[in-house]
Amino acid sequence: MPDRVEVVAAAITDARGRVLLARRTEGRDLAGLWEFPGGKREPGESPEQALVRELREELGIEAEIGAPLIAVAQQYPHKRLRLDVRHVTRWRGIPRGHEGQALAWAPPGKLSGYAMPPADRPVVAALLQPDRYLVTPQPASPAEDGAWLDALGRALASGIRRIQARLPGMDASRRRALVTEAAGQCALAGAELLVNDDLALACDLGIGLHLPAARLRPLATRPVPADIRLAASCHDIKELRLAEALGCDLAVVGPVNATTTHPGVAGIGWPAFETLREHASLPIYAIGGLGPRDIAIARQHGAQGIAAIRGLWPASA
Repeated sequence: MPDRVEVVAAAITDARGRVLLARRTEGRDLAGLWEFPGGKREPGESPEQALVRELREELGIEAEIGAPLIAVAQQYPHKRLRLDVRHVTRWRGIPRGHEGQALAWAPPGKLSGYAMPPADRPVVAALLQPDRYLVTPQPASPAEDGAWLDALGRALASGIRRIQARLPGMDASRRRALVTEAAGQCALAGAELLVNDDLALACDLGIGLHLPAARLRPLATRPVPADIRLAASCHDIKELRLAEALGCDLAVVGPVNATTTHPGVAGIGWPAFETLREHASLPIYAIGGLGPRDIAIARQHGAQGIAAIRGLWPASA
């Protein structure tokens, strides 16, 4: 396996919220694709030093390097790299393509429309999509459905914007009523709701569908239209590649740590998670004994963020 190349890049955002992209020039691999400006980190350089140098050489600007955004490990047919991306909102000078590359200031809503190398696609998701994916617990009885909806409301009030209604084994009519109420709450909050393993309900309500791995594996085509968000739980490279081939919009991978939900199942750990990250370019949430405090470390291993039940579901009022 080839050594991994360390690459630094910048998510340069102007006062209007637009993000600067550079087009790879002819004669380079992946020529014509758009990417976040940056380049290889040289021996002895810190990531910040390398990025300051690269932006000076490529764009002619003196940048103030901001906080980390995401670090994406990616395997290509002929190389492996780790793309370490930092926020940049302050710089001196006017960005120009000093190496003959075209530049574009992309509004956030149009970023996803640019053709990009696989390592850059998760960066777009990190800029635009939620870093927390709440998986709901199941109310023990119909008498607790009201409390469940109240807790969902508190989760939305706390800023959660992507939610999976996971209600295994629940009576179909009760699940439909509960998910319909949840969909209304999410719509009012500007949040996204996906239902676990219920294709008919997802299509009827126009909400997202989350596929357990067992439902993912037999599929040959995408089960929902492109305007319905599709997610999948994955545990290995084969499942991740299948999720991407089917056009899944995101995946959940884990467990990273051991959990009480799955006693006796050891966590895969962050190094193994990052290895899986190398083989897909879709947004991937890490799951397994994680909470909001783990988002930063998740991002440094290529995750979109964290998915959780206990770590994100509000405590009883």
